[in-house]
Amino acid sequence: MHAPRLRAHRLRGLRVRLVVAFALVAAVTATTTGALTFREARTGVLQQSQDTVIKLLRTQVTRLAPELTFPPNEAELRRFATEVAGAEQSGTWRVLVAYRGLEATSVPDDPFVELTPALREAVNSRSATVFQRVNRADHTALLVGMSVTFASSDSSGTGPLSGVKVFLTVPQTTEQAYVDALVTAMERAAVPALVLAVLLALLAARGVLRPVRALRQATRSIAEGRLDIRLAVDGSDELAELSHTFNETAAALEETVAELRGMEARARRFAADVSHELRTPLAAMSAVTDVLDEDAARLDPDTATAVRLISEETVKLARLVDDLMEISRFDAGAAVLHLDEIDLAESLRRTLASRGWTDTVDTLLPAPDALRGRVDPRRLDVVVANLVGNALRHGARPVRLSLHADDRPGDGRRAVIEVLDSGPGIPDSVLPHVFERFYKSDAARSRTEGSGLGLAITEENVRMHGGTVRAANRPDGGAVFTVELPLRRDESTGEERP
Repeated sequence: MHAPRLRAHRLRGLRVRLVVAFALVAAVTATTTGALTFREARTGVLQQSQDTVIKLLRTQVTRLAPELTFPPNEAELRRFATEVAGAEQSGTWRVLVAYRGLEATSVPDDPFVELTPALREAVNSRSATVFQRVNRADHTALLVGMSVTFASSDSSGTGPLSGVKVFLTVPQTTEQAYVDALVTAMERAAVPALVLAVLLALLAARGVLRPVRALRQATRSIAEGRLDIRLAVDGSDELAELSHTFNETAAALEETVAELRGMEARARRFAADVSHELRTPLAAMSAVTDVLDEDAARLDPDTATAVRLISEETVKLARLVDDLMEISRFDAGAAVLHLDEIDLAESLRRTLASRGWTDTVDTLLPAPDALRGRVDPRRLDVVVANLVGNALRHGARPVRLSLHADDRPGDGRRAVIEVLDSGPGIPDSVLPHVFERFYKSDAARSRTEGSGLGLAITEENVRMHGGTVRAANRPDGGAVFTVELPLRRDESTGEERP
């Protein structure tokens, strides 16, 4: 797997997703809780300050209003504003008193820029105390406005409006400092909460990933053939149920595979036993048929034909038994290589000569000792004999056997053996199955001259050498079988398992 793909896979992994999910939940929870807490705390702080200021302003105006000369002049309004502002000992109050067209402030030449038209209109239109919180560039201030009324003679306590209006502005520096400190505290609290959430996420991911990782390793072990692998079942949660289900599935699979392997082993043993038991009577029958073949010319025609037919069938049966025993050794893992470094071209020539095919098969072989390899001579003879015999039986002449070396970067030096015929070729539907045991391209054809195992045995022998064999059709007609064998030149001796 490439590095970028591996990194992308890890970023999409369960651990990352759990950490991100926990972090998001923690962030949303902290933000929501902090926002609600901040809002309630800020409202409480400002409400308390606002109520205190309004109550103190109303008390001060009620106490000083009877001393106000009516109708007041500007000097009287300034005095009244100054006395009202003096109610707050820290001197943060600024008061504006208005009566019709006259206005006076507690601080000389104070433009009283905080006073908004909306608040002035609200005070003009109602007798209740109104307030407004205004934000300036450098500070936040509470603006309070009220009308001064005449004393009431009835039980309501509220008389007619006198026309005097009092406006008060109070900077909320202290309250803003409280709010800023609250925001800072929340920000400082959010970071540890987020870190704690990530740590919890890592712990949770570890708890989840541990059984998942164990399940992955167990699955790989089963894929590699270790069917006895089992998982530890801890607890009773979904992961424990998954582990329990995996163990049940693995046990069932192990039982089924063991049963199939037992059946396969019994079938192999049966074929091997039958083949072995047939060898002795077949040897006797072959001896008898050889004698009868020699005397067939002196027998009457019908008897001679019957003798020759029995002789041919006996030879086929003996070949089939030999091939079955060879296949049984492959299946049982009992087949071994007897490696020897030989002249490959000379080995191929001996194969043709021993079967009388020297004049029948065209050869294209290298000079003696030009191409040597470490192979099992007997198995190489079987491979070449099966391929050439198959070409002679099912193809058409001329049949050509060639050998050459091929050097491939990264794949080492290999010997390439090709057997070509000039027949009609192999149907495309048959090509994928030519090395299968007893495969018949024509379902209606029940008998063949060969045993039906020759190409399968060829493939097994080539595989034992670490090579490959393949079948194809030539563009100019005919089939071609290609065997590639690695040219091992090590100095090891003795038997060697594939």
